[in-house]
Amino acid sequence: MGRKRWPAWWDWELELSPHLLKRMVDRRFTEVDLRRMLQAATRVRRDIVPGRWVVVTRHQDARWEVIVEPDVEAQVLVVVTAYPVG
Repeated sequence: MGRKRWPAWWDWELELSPHLLKRMVDRRFTEVDLRRMLQAATRVRRDIVPGRWVVVTRHQDARWEVIVEPDVEAQVLVVVTAYPVG
């Protein structure tokens, strides 16, 4: 999916899940890093878990994936986790 056709929920306010907060410590990245990763995203695709999406991006010269779940009722984008690929 190109930037021209980014999902409607892309600009919603972020909500960071408890799981993500733990992983941020384990994987040594901050909320600022996460926001930069989302700004640098090159692609969004459906996850294997229904209702979730995989955001393909880069961080510290490595490929990363950020898992997000739009909460339509609250109109927030819940960031479930983020991890380096490979």
